Amino acid sequence: MKSKSIYTNILELNLAILFISTSGVLGKYIDLPVPIIVLLRALIAGFLLLVYCKVKKISFKIKTEDRMSILVGGLFLGAHWISYFYAIKFSNVAIGMLTLYTFPAITTLLEPLLTKSKFQVIHLALGGLVLFGVYLLSPNFNFKSKDFMGVCLGILSAVFYSIRIIMLKSKVQHYNQSALMLHQLAIITVFLLPTYWMMDHSNIINFLPSTILLAVVTTAIGHTLFVYSLQHFTAASASLISSLQPIFGIILAMLFLGEYPNLQTVLGGLVIISTVLIESMRFIKLKNKS
Repeated sequence: MKSKSIYTNILELNLAILFISTSGVLGKYIDLPVPIIVLLRALIAGFLLLVYCKVKKISFKIKTEDRMSILVGGLFLGAHWISYFYAIKFSNVAIGMLTLYTFPAITTLLEPLLTKSKFQVIHLALGGLVLFGVYLLSPNFNFKSKDFMGVCLGILSAVFYSIRIIMLKSKVQHYNQSALMLHQLAIITVFLLPTYWMMDHSNIINFLPSTILLAVVTTAIGHTLFVYSLQHFTAASASLISSLQPIFGIILAMLFLGEYPNLQTVLGGLVIISTVLIESMRFIKLKNKS
């Protein structure tokens, strides 16, 4: 029963990753300013979660001492989405998604500092492996290169995402996951609402169906399920296992956008994704022994 529970937790986490991985192909396809895409994503997904929480009679109450953490976490989530979509727009889905997955390495470095937990040598080693994979993606450090700019923005997105995950880790045990996600989507909506009048959104109707898909599948379902899975994993473990997301995203980009990664991207991706298998095996062994 214990073994079955472990595999169920990993399956749920990977299902969340599959849903979240649709963000790359949808973000590249939707021809709207990035802040507008993120605003609509947060607004639509937030409305759906609001209806869900009302139907399920889920409490929205947040303790006073947790409000600032959730507020800041929402800002980091919004910053993560914006920099991530810009990374994809500058380069391609493969580079954008693979460079985002420096966040496991960043998480392994930040989590002990922010939570005062011990550094684990295996996590530092796996983090270094991820960084080496990113180097293979863009060995030419030239700011005039769109691919290099995509890598830089992907890493910046990873920093924002990593901090948000670590901040949420201490909160998921105390609040409903849907309510927690709803609060952060509301924060993103409020801060980005002015961009609706500041940027061109004349073709918004043409991309409304794909934007709704991004909000429902990627955000409302995928991210909520991912937050739920955090209660079964450490932030570092969840981050490393979720490195499967680029594989799903690249396959979707090949199918729907005709974007095929080159050999250099594949090699870098293989190095990054290898951390998933190592961490998954390590996690299962530790759980079976406990």
